[in-house]
Amino acid sequence: MIRFTNGYILNKDFEIEKSDVFVEGNKIVAINKCEKQADETYDLNGNLLMPSFKNAHTHSAMTFARSFADDLPLQDWLYNMIFPMEAKLTSQDIYDLSRLAFLEYLTSGVSACFDMYYFPEAMAKASIDAGFRTVMCCAVNNFRESVSILEDYYNKYNSYDELVSYKLGFHAEYTTSKEIMCGIADLAEKYKAPVFVHASETKPEVDGCKERYGMSPAKLFDEIGLWNYGGGAFHSVWVDDEDLEIYKNKGIWAVINAGSNCKLASGIAPVSKMLGKGINLAVGTDGPSSNNALDMFREMFLIEAMQKINDKDAASTNPIDILKAATIGSAKCMGLDNCDVIDEGKTADLIVIDLHRPNMQPINNILKNIVYSGSKENVKMTMINGKILYENGEFKNTDIEKIYYNAQKVIDRIK
Repeated sequence: MIRFTNGYILNKDFEIEKSDVFVEGNKIVAINKCEKQADETYDLNGNLLMPSFKNAHTHSAMTFARSFADDLPLQDWLYNMIFPMEAKLTSQDIYDLSRLAFLEYLTSGVSACFDMYYFPEAMAKASIDAGFRTVMCCAVNNFRESVSILEDYYNKYNSYDELVSYKLGFHAEYTTSKEIMCGIADLAEKYKAPVFVHASETKPEVDGCKERYGMSPAKLFDEIGLWNYGGGAFHSVWVDDEDLEIYKNKGIWAVINAGSNCKLASGIAPVSKMLGKGINLAVGTDGPSSNNALDMFREMFLIEAMQKINDKDAASTNPIDILKAATIGSAKCMGLDNCDVIDEGKTADLIVIDLHRPNMQPINNILKNIVYSGSKENVKMTMINGKILYENGEFKNTDIEKIYYNAQKVIDRIK
């Protein structure tokens, strides 16, 4: 048993208090006091123990195109640069490239990613070998995978390992036929399951959907029953009031990806309006080829700052709402209700924020400081499933140079 003591914790009510936290195995077993004696004491030294970030939208293995396919709008970037390179990737490539992404997640205090990509067996194996938590989401489209394969994946990877789970999903309306979408809607009905998809990322995407179907992506998904059991829309930039009503009524998660949307010049999601309507919010980085970082601190700041610019109002959003979206919101979006907050019985996916760095001093408001001035340098420790995987700038039991070497081999081959 590990006892975290002599510091602050961000409690289940999202308030800061001074308490001890006791972790045994992979669970938080007590707050403040524990009848059992701890085997190990972790001295927080006045720092903050908080629930980890969960990256609610990414394509981890796309580390292959980091700073390679840059400075292009979405459609050119995707069709002319990304798709041709993806066609060369093997299952082993996905494993090696994902292991690289996991290292970066750990440095950003991320304990879990919601990963939409191919070769799920490789991703699952990479997650287990790294001790990292992954929720996988299928990228079915007209060119790859199928409804039947999606169902096979859904059943296999939801009983695979405690670190791995799977959600129904497809790439996007503009890459997927209505026949396939209706087939996925049938699966959603069969399993009473949510469906996740890229949606309303760019104006041309929405305009194209209206030309094809006479309605926006959200309205189309609602009409064919894709979201009868909830789900999520990655990006959600070009949404109107009727779309947001669908989000609200169906419990859809708007997964905000400000870094990618900014870099690809896609637009700014109406986060303040979403918050005002009580819509579920989560935060993701998108992939490392369109962001290009897997940094949740940068993501939170960009969401907050871009919203103020968009609204021309310095008080349009509260940074603590964005911090909640990046932790509790992302966890619930991904179906990780067991590791969303610090509470007895919850899974120990935890991080320590170093408050003794210059960017955290002086201490006025710790939570706002994390969003406005926090960075990866403040992540002192990342624990996943009760195991410390990253601490004081070092990765535990990991040959990082081998991971770097294997990833570079992939890049050199496919370029």
